[in-house]
Amino acid sequence: MNVSHAHSPEQKSPPNQATLMRWATRAALGSALLLITAKAIAYAMTNSVSILSSLADSALDLMASTVNFIAVRHSLMPADDAHTFGHGKAEPLSALAQSAFVAGAAVLLLVESISRFDSAQPLERGQVGIAVMVFSMVVTFVLVTFQRYVVRATNSTAIGADALHYTGDILMNLSVIVALVLSTNYGIPWADPVFGIGIAAYLVWNAWRIAQQAIGDLMDKELPQEDREKIDALARLHPKVKNVHELRTRKSGIYTFIQFHLVLDKSLSLLEAHRIADDVEKSVIAEFPGADVIIHEDPEGVAEFHRPVGADF
Repeated sequence: MNVSHAHSPEQKSPPNQATLMRWATRAALGSALLLITAKAIAYAMTNSVSILSSLADSALDLMASTVNFIAVRHSLMPADDAHTFGHGKAEPLSALAQSAFVAGAAVLLLVESISRFDSAQPLERGQVGIAVMVFSMVVTFVLVTFQRYVVRATNSTAIGADALHYTGDILMNLSVIVALVLSTNYGIPWADPVFGIGIAAYLVWNAWRIAQQAIGDLMDKELPQEDREKIDALARLHPKVKNVHELRTRKSGIYTFIQFHLVLDKSLSLLEAHRIADDVEKSVIAEFPGADVIIHEDPEGVAEFHRPVGADF
């Protein structure tokens, strides 16, 4: 007896998840537009490189959030004949694009900050800049709070990447405020370009974190070891399961794919083996809602051929 049992639900996002993800992308676009306007006015009034750096970052945020908006809409499309595993890979592709935007902003900011050392001057109307940056922090904090709620509800890679770099924006805005205070109130003009360089370094680190997560999803990286151990334990809980092996997992956007082999008593009927696999499948899906689960039943004591991972077909 060597049968396969597969559960391949139609790749549609639960309505509440899809709605949350769409609202998260809209909120990011609206926030970016609002902050670009406020920071552009503040830069025109203060001529601060720190505010310029924050303005450039918000402009790239708008570009990244636009890509994210398009990618999320595409990733939520149901599977079709040409994409039977759905369109979830659009999410890590979007996250990878975001990392490139953030890295580009860091390079531009670094060049501008270095050039300011030769012409560092006390800032004008620093209080205006401080007020705008406090406003930016409040807006960004509200956005990130909502995004994190959406990530917890959907496990979205793209929204998670967006939340990560907007979290960096909060820290950036805080450092800009410090630079403005030092330059305006204490007459330390070089604080502005120094903080600009520090922000550039932070942006590079942030871009690397986003890229790592995106590349992991694009390369079908396994789920965390904790999740794999949970899947294995759930399968072994069934009293008639002798062993579990060949566990493979991967993510594609908000979709999770799980497959493994169950070793069962070889005297079981095909119908009984199917029922056992059904029971195991239900227990796994209870812990990983919406997962696509494929289970292969192996008769105990019967040798079987396994194609080595990475071998040619």
